Amino acid sequence: MAVTIEDLYRNYGILADAKENLSQHKDAYQGILDGVKGGAKEKRLAAQFIPKFFSSFPELADAAINAQLDLCEDEDVSIRRQAIKELPRFATGENIFRVADILTQLLQTDDTAEFNQVNAALLSIFKMDAKGTLGGLFSQILQGEDIVRERAIKFLSTKLKTLPEDVMTREVEEFVFAETKKVMEDVTGEEFVLLMRVVSGLRVLQSVNGRQQLVELVVDQADLEQALNPADPDAVDRLLQCTRQSLPLFSKNVHSTRFVTYFCENVLPNLSTLTSPVAELDIQLEVLKLLAEMSPFCGDMEKLEANLNTLFTKLLEFMPLPPEEVENGENSASEEPKLQFSYVECLIFSFHQLGKKLPDFLVDKVDAEHLKDFKIRLQYFARGLQVYIRQLRVALQGKTGDALKTDENKIKVVALKITNNINILIKDLFHNPPSFKSTVTLSWKPVQKPEAVAAKRPSGEEMGSGGSTNKQIAPLPRRDARQIYNPPSGKYSASIGNLSYEQRGGFRGGRGRGFGARGGRSRGRVY
Repeated sequence: MAVTIEDLYRNYGILADAKENLSQHKDAYQGILDGVKGGAKEKRLAAQFIPKFFSSFPELADAAINAQLDLCEDEDVSIRRQAIKELPRFATGENIFRVADILTQLLQTDDTAEFNQVNAALLSIFKMDAKGTLGGLFSQILQGEDIVRERAIKFLSTKLKTLPEDVMTREVEEFVFAETKKVMEDVTGEEFVLLMRVVSGLRVLQSVNGRQQLVELVVDQADLEQALNPADPDAVDRLLQCTRQSLPLFSKNVHSTRFVTYFCENVLPNLSTLTSPVAELDIQLEVLKLLAEMSPFCGDMEKLEANLNTLFTKLLEFMPLPPEEVENGENSASEEPKLQFSYVECLIFSFHQLGKKLPDFLVDKVDAEHLKDFKIRLQYFARGLQVYIRQLRVALQGKTGDALKTDENKIKVVALKITNNINILIKDLFHNPPSFKSTVTLSWKPVQKPEAVAAKRPSGEEMGSGGSTNKQIAPLPRRDARQIYNPPSGKYSASIGNLSYEQRGGFRGGRGRGFGARGGRSRGRVY
């Protein structure tokens, strides 16, 4: 005989009036549990009544949770929402893990209101027991179906940072990092980026030691022990993503040496044969920009001279010799070489940065003939720079405010930064002996205001790993693709390009170590 609304209200009344003698009315509570087998109205009432008396009947705990789960899977969305809303009331003691696990599985819903209800329920049990809740979430990330795993990772990447410090304690954050490292053993590219966002925001990792641990995590994913296959877009994609994730972590105390070394030994020699993972990406420029951004943070390098020589050789490739002159002193009819300013900015900046570590490289390690050749190339390039710097300054003269915000003028401003940077560094290299004292800001990087860096701030070691003034690792910005600047054709024609690369979904191919397409899972209802 089916349970009716009247039966539910009668049993509710018995339990509500029993007060301290609740445990003696097990049959009444069982009658409420049987409400899940009734009609829509009975189910809605049961969804509210079951959690209300749940704690008074520990011997019926499993039956009660399973009854509520049946309602969470009901065909009627309003019943599901009511049941999900009440789920946090079951999250007591050892049940917290199970409830979190259940709620995580329920993230797979396609109903927006229901999805938001699951998110709200998860956040509410976080405040009861963050570590227990995380246990349920990570259990599904490690073992759940792909859609559940994907949404659980996205939940962590967006919601953890909103939780207060009294919830995200040091112990909880250390648990997050430990579990994330387990997940990182088998991730897609998109998952890797999201998980790095999670751990990079943990306060416990804001110290120098913490950032070093994050770099180690990225190094392991990058698989820098293996030679790069330039023809494999997945391998190139992996390297780009790992390098991008590591960039915000580098500092004068957390070095980029392993990445810079890998780029010099494996990437630069294969620069022209790199296969881009994205059709419209200028892969050579992107790689050179990454190298340039890392180079200021390079520490002691084992094969410094060899790597400097690789950089020097690659720089020469992009710095052409002047065209030969015929007998009357005029240029020959052969086509004028194009000056690739964007590439040269990256290469000469990287060479300048590493050159500081071996300032006599050009004097003692490069023979006289090659040095003479280099200076001829520098001089020719400098002449081309002067032409474009003058053209750009004339084009931008008198323009302020909104006039500088047009797409065309934005490109010209960037072009002027590029050419000025190269000009400054060329002047340094023309010194005898070469100088490495000048400082420039890469054209695509924001200029630091002097007052922002004037005051010395305590280091991570001075503040301790939990100090609130430690360097924060900001989430990576999404950088819009910039247009390519094409100077007018003629004697010094060139392309000044700044097309930026950003994550475009998961990596393709087999998973191997780390990135790749995860194998499908099918588990059905696990709860």
